[in-house]
Amino acid sequence: MKVPFVSIGKQYEFLRKEFTEAFDEIGMSGQYIMGDNLDNFEKEIANYCETEYALGVANGSDALFLALKAMGIGEGDEVITCPNSFIASAWVIESTKAKSVFVDCLEDYNMDFNKLEKAITDKTKAIIPVHLTGRPAPMDEINAIAKKYNLFVLEDSAQAIGARYKGRRVGGLGDAAGFSLHPLKNLGVIGDGGVFTTNNKDLYETVKKLRNHGLKNRDECELWGFNSRLDSLQAKLASIKLKHLDSWNNRFREIANMYRDGLSDLVHTPKDLSHEEPVYHNFVIRVDQNIRDNLMSFLLQKGVETKIHYPIPIHLQECAKNLNYSNGDFPLSEKYALEMISLPIYPELSNQEVEIVIKSVKEFF
Repeated sequence: MKVPFVSIGKQYEFLRKEFTEAFDEIGMSGQYIMGDNLDNFEKEIANYCETEYALGVANGSDALFLALKAMGIGEGDEVITCPNSFIASAWVIESTKAKSVFVDCLEDYNMDFNKLEKAITDKTKAIIPVHLTGRPAPMDEINAIAKKYNLFVLEDSAQAIGARYKGRRVGGLGDAAGFSLHPLKNLGVIGDGGVFTTNNKDLYETVKKLRNHGLKNRDECELWGFNSRLDSLQAKLASIKLKHLDSWNNRFREIANMYRDGLSDLVHTPKDLSHEEPVYHNFVIRVDQNIRDNLMSFLLQKGVETKIHYPIPIHLQECAKNLNYSNGDFPLSEKYALEMISLPIYPELSNQEVEIVIKSVKEFF
């Protein structure tokens, strides 16, 4: 039996009847952009994330970018984030003409708040903690430092929809947050999509205009804006999926527990903290860098597909040369990038398939 890293088609098969009915309904309505389906989804997702406001946008990156624009961040400013995330966590900063500043990660891959204050200058305007792999960042400590220096906190929640930190959902733990609805996310659509959340009415009103060309209404434009709207069809599909998200996230946690129980004596596995409820968008193990490639090749021979999230830290990417970082600047991020392997994890993965992954790793060792 082969165990693919992802299997999106299985989820589509489960929801196919509802999806095709939704397509026909929206196709006949002629309302393809904005409208009731988007309004309804925004209310549902705000309620789910326990925030006052939510807006559907074109993708998760735009959710972060528009939030930064609404915060007034631009040329000459600095924004602190993590170097071990996907490139979008930093390009959204660079695209505002602000400068990306990085701090290293903790053992759970989230931002090391102990190093945060040293990175703050008089140009710093915001912090973007990333809830990496679906585990919440240490928000109390980050928020306390942000309050001390009067900084915005923008959660990169792309991988963590539904996760809880001390009983509260991510997305409402800072000034604003951005979620991705990319097909591979725990809540994904058939294409690109994103969500912006906040409890700040001013930020909400500004992003609402920015995502739609800066328009106040059909004829009046108050801001130079952008075109970043979640289509009606994608909003409807997201609404259908949202009903299943908690049960899917529970399945992510079940699989994570199976991996942990089966492999923790052989490889490094993530351990839940007492105050968190992760959603394990990725389940990342770590092994000695000298055997990682061999292990991945062995697993592939056994039919088990794995990935690396992410093999090149952002500060070492070609595009980041202008930031003047070098190898050695963020030791843990760089070390973990050489040791990490992401195992298959998604709700449709069967117990039998999980056992095949575990058995194959054991066989290698």
